[in-house]
Amino acid sequence: MLTTTDAGLLDYLQKIMSQMGTWLLEGDVQRLVLVVTGIDSEETLERWQFNVSVDDHKHNCKNINNENIPSNIPKDQMKRENLSGRKSIKEIHNEIQAIIKQITASVTFLPLLNEPCSFDLLVYTNKTAFVPKKWEDSDPRYIMNSQEVKLRSFTTSVSH
Repeated sequence: MLTTTDAGLLDYLQKIMSQMGTWLLEGDVQRLVLVVTGIDSEETLERWQFNVSVDDHKHNCKNINNENIPSNIPKDQMKRENLSGRKSIKEIHNEIQAIIKQITASVTFLPLLNEPCSFDLLVYTNKTAFVPKKWEDSDPRYIMNSQEVKLRSFTTSVSH
């Protein structure tokens, strides 16, 4: 995990995260890709793709009093059996930690980056998503003859 105090980078990340939050709440994000590029070679050195799947909760997950859940089930039993369709913050954090551990472990077989690098974030959205004018289209920045490692998946079961 890296942190930065660079004001320009912090501003860039804040703008991206703000827009990502809007797209996620609207269910418009399909995929997020982190691309690491060599500054001198302009070659894509690493490409981390994270697929995002948003369930349509408008029909499936209303609130704790969902009509699909019998009203005679106590709320504490719903929490134990996860009938509400929600996960606790602790469960979500545990799943994210498991993925971070898997990413960290994968570093051992990644090639060493022997030149200064930059990164870019590519966001794949639905065609109907509103995209601010400052955002621009990009090619997918694939790596030729790359190896693919599947990471664990997780769900937050957060309704909006």
